[in-house]
Amino acid sequence: MNKQEEEEEEEEEEEEEKWIYHYSNSQRILLVGEGDFSFSLCLAKAFGDATNMVSTSIDTQDSLAKKYSHAIGNVRELEEKGCLVLLGVDATQMSQHFFLKTQRFDRIVYNFPHVGFLHREDSYCQIQLNKGLVKKFLKGAKELMQKTGEIHVTHKKGEPYDKWEIEKKAAKIGLALHESVPFKKQDYPGYANKRAHGNNSNLPFALGEANTFKFTLKSRVTS
Repeated sequence: MNKQEEEEEEEEEEEEEKWIYHYSNSQRILLVGEGDFSFSLCLAKAFGDATNMVSTSIDTQDSLAKKYSHAIGNVRELEEKGCLVLLGVDATQMSQHFFLKTQRFDRIVYNFPHVGFLHREDSYCQIQLNKGLVKKFLKGAKELMQKTGEIHVTHKKGEPYDKWEIEKKAAKIGLALHESVPFKKQDYPGYANKRAHGNNSNLPFALGEANTFKFTLKSRVTS
């Protein structure tokens, strides 16, 4: 192999698309409602860098430090890899955010949305609050995604979670379910799911069965 061929091979390797399950470094990805940012960091490590990613949390830097043992370190590593980390971002008001409203994304990802443990998990009030969160998130995310993009919501299956009616909420605002696939934590090395609320915010919650719901614009399905 001559020098020119070696250089061409190196260029091909540099341009090679890198994937981790649903996500690739060729996609512009917005991650919403991150806990300790371990999911974002998992993607960044798989891609080699995170220049294609924007990762957000409703927490401030102080609250991240208090709630999670590794969040600050994870954020620092993400930023070193080129990820834009935005704190204090409300998942229900993204389309009004001064920066996010100017952007369009290929994938918008929200893993295990939850308003916090304000009532018993299976109570009517708690379910309604969580349904409201998902509806507002989907509505805002729709405004931020590319016409060919997808919104991914990972959500637990069974009662009372099925009562959140995620598919129905999406359909009402012009989104269609592209597919629903089982979520497996082992597909994302290093991801640590967190309770995120209360005194046990740094502890994991039982995942059980969960699916990633992938939504697209309804117009894509009917056209």
